[in-house]
Amino acid sequence: MIKSYRDLRVWQLGMDLAVEAYRMTAGFPKHEAYGLSAQMQRAAVSVPSNIAEGHAREDRKEYLYHLSTAQASLAELETHAELASRLDYCPLHHVTAFLEKADALGKQLRALRTALKSPRKPGGRNGT
Repeated sequence: MIKSYRDLRVWQLGMDLAVEAYRMTAGFPKHEAYGLSAQMQRAAVSVPSNIAEGHAREDRKEYLYHLSTAQASLAELETHAELASRLDYCPLHHVTAFLEKADALGKQLRALRTALKSPRKPGGRNGT
C-alpha cells in the first residue's frame, strides 16, 4: 500500500539515480564544478523532487504536471551524462550503466503517467 511518496518505486529509483549522478560528477574535472557538474546534479535532484511534490498534490492534473517535469529533468540528466561521456569525464561503461538505469526509470514514469491518465477506479488514486 502506498502511504507516502517514499513508497513509490519511481521515487526510490529517482533517488538512487540522483546518488549515482553525484558520485559520477565527483570525478569530473574541478573546472566543471559550476558547469556540467552543477547542471547534472540539479537535474538529478529534480527527478525525485518532482515525483514527491506531485504525489503530495491533491489534484491529479498537478500530479501529472510534476511527473511530466520529472520526465523532462530525466531527459536533461541523460543528455548531461552523454555529454560527460563524450568529454571523457567518466568511463563509457559507467555512463552506459547510468543511462540504462535512467531508461528504466523513464519507463516507470511513463507507466505511472499512463495509469494516472486512465479513468479513476473506485477506492483511490490510480498508479500510486
